[in-house]
Amino acid sequence: MILLAATAKIWYSIPLIVVVSLCYGATRHEVMSEIMRHSFKTAVWVLGFMGFIFAIVWLSGYFV
Repeated sequence: MILLAATAKIWYSIPLIVVVSLCYGATRHEVMSEIMRHSFKTAVWVLGFMGFIFAIVWLSGYFV
């Protein structure tokens, strides 16, 4: 039950990542195709960073 409660909270990160990526892309470019390309790259970077931090936290909890 606790796992389901924690899993539901992770869904809040998806709209946050989309909005942050679009805003960051829009501040760098004016053409929509460039904004979308930059937004996609930013979203991948943010997801990778979040995954890396998750792995560090998970591994530190696993070995402690």
